[in-house]
Amino acid sequence: MRAKIMYFVMATVLVGYFVLAGGRGVALIGIGTPLTVTFGIAVLVLPFIGAWFLWQNTRFVQRANRLAAELDAEGGLPVDELVRTAGGRVDRASADAVFAARRAETEDTPGDWRCWFRLAVAYRDAGDTPRAREAMRRAIALHGAGPATAAE
Repeated sequence: MRAKIMYFVMATVLVGYFVLAGGRGVALIGIGTPLTVTFGIAVLVLPFIGAWFLWQNTRFVQRANRLAAELDAEGGLPVDELVRTAGGRVDRASADAVFAARRAETEDTPGDWRCWFRLAVAYRDAGDTPRAREAMRRAIALHGAGPATAAE
């Protein structure tokens, strides 16, 4: 729940920034000199790019949460079997062992979105966020493709 609150706070701050930057861009364009019009257009482009990234990340999180809810309803969410240090950090050897098991599971059934979801969690636990996101994207794509893809 805390992560959701932080996400909405940060998204709200970001949207506020987009509005302020857009206002400055319009004001620069309103001055009318070639230099200020150029800067105004450049300033207006940035909020659009940022809004697109925010939208893409929001959709990604919503889809991943739907998969997590579906997997939880099936009883298939990965169990937290990681060993932690006294400070609460994940032990690297433990994360590597769980990752190896998840990778083998995914290699055995590459068309199952559930395996890719669990692999994404293992990547995240191992500290490899880019690969975790890519594995989650694959899980989302396979889930959207339906059961026909699972037969691969």
